[in-house]
Amino acid sequence: MTVPTTGRRERKKAATRQKIADTALRLFLERGYEAVGIREVAAEADVAVTTLFSHFPSKEALVFERDDDFEQRLARAVTDRAPHEPLVPALRREIHALVRHCTGDGAGPVQRLIDASPALREYEESMRLRHAESLAAALAAELGLPSATTACRAIGRFVIDAYALAREAADPRAAVDEVFRMIEAAWEAAGPGGGGGSGPRSSG
Repeated sequence: MTVPTTGRRERKKAATRQKIADTALRLFLERGYEAVGIREVAAEADVAVTTLFSHFPSKEALVFERDDDFEQRLARAVTDRAPHEPLVPALRREIHALVRHCTGDGAGPVQRLIDASPALREYEESMRLRHAESLAAALAAELGLPSATTACRAIGRFVIDAYALAREAADPRAAVDEVFRMIEAAWEAAGPGGGGGSGPRSSG
């Protein structure tokens, strides 16, 4: 089977986006988030301000340039898992991968940058809520439930909280596993069917 290749235009667009994000992060780390303006980032990246905003909706988004990717990965952990693969373990595996990425070498300075900026902390919190709602929608769609189902929304938030708590833990992997034991118990108790059902592909 032929694997579709990314077109030249898409590759160029992705390269420009990455260049802008890398430039912004370098300037923010060198001088501080509040000390660097959007026009400075655009000039340093050799793009127009309008081009910058076509890739990033706000200054804060420059720091969280993989925001959309993380959100999509969580949804795909639900929708693209193997037939009969339990739901909660699939989510746990994806959170482990995301935590490894965000606690790896070089992650410390970025996290300190975020912690030092009220604007970035507020953006990160709103991002987490959005990710949780997106995950809840994926869970509900997978299980044939209304998107506002409380159980799905609660599990979505618990999963995102597991990611946030693990990043701050001395042993991130152990922290993820600890939180997911509680998530699994909660999903088993409150899952579709009123007592533990976990959908067509999950045993809990």
